[in-house]
Amino acid sequence: MAKKNKIEPLFVKSKVREYIKGKECNTASAVLDGDVFNGIITGMLDKAIARAKANGRKTVKDRDL
Repeated sequence: MAKKNKIEPLFVKSKVREYIKGKECNTASAVLDGDVFNGIITGMLDKAIARAKANGRKTVKDRDL
């Protein structure tokens, strides 16, 4: 069985857990170890990159997010 190419997490797990705990909730391990959260982040960044390029820039700015 071929292994799926995993993208290294683009977030700090302890900081996410700390943030959620600060809102008086617990964090399921699937939130931090799964591909969903990272997929949301990479999807958002890919859209921002596309917007920057569409505007003739190589620099992604806050307005692209």
